Amino acid sequence: MITLADELGHLSYTVTGDGSPVVLVHAGVADHHMWDAVVPALAQRYTVIRYDLRGFGESAVPTGEFSETDDLRRLLDHLGHERVHLVGASWGGRVSVGFTLAHPGRVRSLALLAAPWPGYDWSADMIAYDEAETAALEAGDLDTAVDVNLDMWLRGAGRGWAEVDPALPARLRGPMRTALANQEAVGELSRGVSGNELAAVTAPTLVGVGLHDNADFRAIAHRYAREIPGAALVEFPDAAHLIAVESPAELTAALGSFLAAQG
Repeated sequence: MITLADELGHLSYTVTGDGSPVVLVHAGVADHHMWDAVVPALAQRYTVIRYDLRGFGESAVPTGEFSETDDLRRLLDHLGHERVHLVGASWGGRVSVGFTLAHPGRVRSLALLAAPWPGYDWSADMIAYDEAETAALEAGDLDTAVDVNLDMWLRGAGRGWAEVDPALPARLRGPMRTALANQEAVGELSRGVSGNELAAVTAPTLVGVGLHDNADFRAIAHRYAREIPGAALVEFPDAAHLIAVESPAELTAALGSFLAAQG
């Protein structure tokens, strides 16, 4: 990966392909590798940019307070891209919403995959997940914390592990472990992502959700699709929360059609 150093540490990123720039922003339990199976097809037509958020993957935990949306702006300025197609998964989706609202002229299109909703009234299942993760982390048991997250985000709702590709947990454990190990430090330093004035989003928008995702995220996806003007909703029947990992071919097809329609 390439390193962009700054006063807070560094961001690691990679660029593949040639054409209009498409930026992929990973989920908060993953890193840039979650897009591995999607990139080859996209890179045939686009310049595909992936980066690790601070404290994830190969990007360092910052040494001071930071903003995820400012980091994205800094990366695009460094690469010389004024306008981009923006694709965000989960927490990366929230970063993408924040960036779109802060810099509307820089976003040609927006795709949100299982993005959370700020201040959402979470269900008992989500609260139990959070409590289990917190207990494991407070006990210093990263392995159990990873298992809790794999169960929530990869196995998902309404299915057993026998229905999940057995190769996927091993692929996700390393990035997930790094994210969880750095979670507290990153959370203390992040200024968060502000803004949810979705009626102000003018970029063409695609909203995606896996049908095995938690019920809260399925409901949130429909809410995003209702409140962003002209947004289209795509459901992925064989995926839970991490659509790019579980249904890369279906996601690539959906993104391909959506991006092509933007010219």
